[in-house]
Amino acid sequence: MGPVDLATFQWLLTDDGQALLAAATAAEGTPLQVQKQLRERAEPDQVAAALGQVELRRHAVAKLGEDAGRMYFTRDGLEQATRTAVARHRAARVALGGSSVIDLTCGIGGDLVAFARAGLTTAGVDLDPLRVEIARANLAALGLGGAVQVGDATTLDVSPFATAYADPARRGARGRTFHADAWTPLWTFVETLLTGHACVKVAPGIPHSLVPDGAEAEWVSDAGEVKEAALWSPRLASASRRATVIGRGGLATLTEEDDPGADVGGVGAFLYEPDGAVIRAGLVTAVAAGVQGHLLDRKIAYVSSDAAFHTPFARSYRVVTELPYRERPLRAALKERGIGPLTIKKRGVDVAPEQLRQRLDLHGDDAATIVLTRVAGEGTALLVEPI
Repeated sequence: MGPVDLATFQWLLTDDGQALLAAATAAEGTPLQVQKQLRERAEPDQVAAALGQVELRRHAVAKLGEDAGRMYFTRDGLEQATRTAVARHRAARVALGGSSVIDLTCGIGGDLVAFARAGLTTAGVDLDPLRVEIARANLAALGLGGAVQVGDATTLDVSPFATAYADPARRGARGRTFHADAWTPLWTFVETLLTGHACVKVAPGIPHSLVPDGAEAEWVSDAGEVKEAALWSPRLASASRRATVIGRGGLATLTEEDDPGADVGGVGAFLYEPDGAVIRAGLVTAVAAGVQGHLLDRKIAYVSSDAAFHTPFARSYRVVTELPYRERPLRAALKERGIGPLTIKKRGVDVAPEQLRQRLDLHGDDAATIVLTRVAGEGTALLVEPI
């Protein structure tokens, strides 16, 4: 499936296009059989566009849930779109700062959807006419209000809106880029935007040194995976560093105000593996304080405690025993316990889990989890059980 052009997408929104899209969604058979059936009804580029939307909608379900079946996409637009749970959280925060928002890089409109559902008066602009048309169609498909138009974010007066939002493109000619000076719009524009009422979505790997003075950097994870970071301008900030964790139990957040610091100590009865958002935000010691524990090493994101806690900010394990760290005695110890399937977690040590698993060559019936890390500077292997 190649990229769809603007004219073909606009045709897809007509009655004939919608009928073709419905037929493509319901079609059964091999890809060649489906294409043959559909080409009796439309031109090849129209059939390709309909089948492309069916494929992208299927992929979008994991990110956007039930909305995916009614929305429209481009492949790179879907890749850049924010997950529904994350977008909903951000929209709720934006709504606290006022009743209107302008999305300066609206893409296919995923964030526009969340803003509109949060009750905000919503507007969006984008340089790409196709993305603008798709964003407009997505708002309409979901029964939401909002104005969308082609425009250059860097030339707009955003003062009529309570908040300006931007999600700079982080792709260059060679693919994804982690250099802020290669973003579109440029980092200099982002810095200017953040002097007002603004929120900017950035990559989770953004260096702390790049965060403007007074701004809040928020790292967000969803279902255990770090999805993004957001910079909140000083006028909207409520902390300097924040880790927000979204899971089945809802949303939890941690800031530097929750971080009194923590000492370094030995292995206790329980081990805690902080969420990636916590690690990115530099708040591992806040997790340690929350579980009445300590770090195993000042530079490694593992926490240990003699107390058992369920915390949204870390995965919790009971420490069964310490195992030999060297490979040969480690293999012997695991074989003696009848271990076969083995989950290997590691931090702070030079170990490739897949390669080690192959070399251990275990064939027992019982599954196990081991943690390879450093304690007091020494390589350590721990047999643990999730709690």
